[in-house]
Amino acid sequence: MTRTGGLHSDHRPKQQLPDARKHQIISFVKSGIRILGYILLPFDLMIAMGVLIVSEIVGIVEELV
Repeated sequence: MTRTGGLHSDHRPKQQLPDARKHQIISFVKSGIRILGYILLPFDLMIAMGVLIVSEIVGIVEELV
């Protein structure tokens, strides 16, 4: 029996905590890519846009770590 009086077992899978160090490293990489993208804006709009899109993809990966 559980504390609430039911017959349910507490065998739920534990939620894995995010790795703070990996998150920080990926965040710094993403920031560097963004800075590069903004530096490229006055020189080549298409390349700058590509770099900024890559930084957004890295941001998605950052949230999954």
